[in-house]
Amino acid sequence: MSPVTEDIKANAEVYHGDEICQEKTKLFLKEAGLPNGLLPLKDIEEVGYAREAGFVWLKQKNKIEHKFEKIGRLVQYATEVTAYGEPGKIKKLTGVKAKELLIWVTLTEISADTSNGKIIFKSQAGLSKSFPESAFQIEEVKEVKDVNEVKETKEVKEASEVKA
Repeated sequence: MSPVTEDIKANAEVYHGDEICQEKTKLFLKEAGLPNGLLPLKDIEEVGYAREAGFVWLKQKNKIEHKFEKIGRLVQYATEVTAYGEPGKIKKLTGVKAKELLIWVTLTEISADTSNGKIIFKSQAGLSKSFPESAFQIEEVKEVKDVNEVKETKEVKEASEVKA
């Protein structure tokens, strides 16, 4: 059963569609002080954020596995991921598992240790593991968009000058 009830939805910001949901996911991570690549979900159908409670949910079409190349770790994201966010921490996390040796370990908390630039992952069993924050940071694509927009503007301007 989903922890996202109609009561929660009624008091939350809810977004639909992959593009806006990707932006809102990165914004949530930024507001929590966590790297923007921590939740690399695909085909996100819905993102909801109940700010007062700090509760967020993300729904994607299919369960996915993602390998964080910089640390060589495989992580599995269910079709629904839920969590409570607060500065520097995501707690009561559901829908995320990490592969440790031969078993999948359910993650329940992710926090940032700003003193040494590490991200700490905790499991249901109380086990924890830390990795460099840089392993979960992705470059913003917006800069590339801006360059393309500049090219398009320049082409339109040149076309206008040719007509004149």
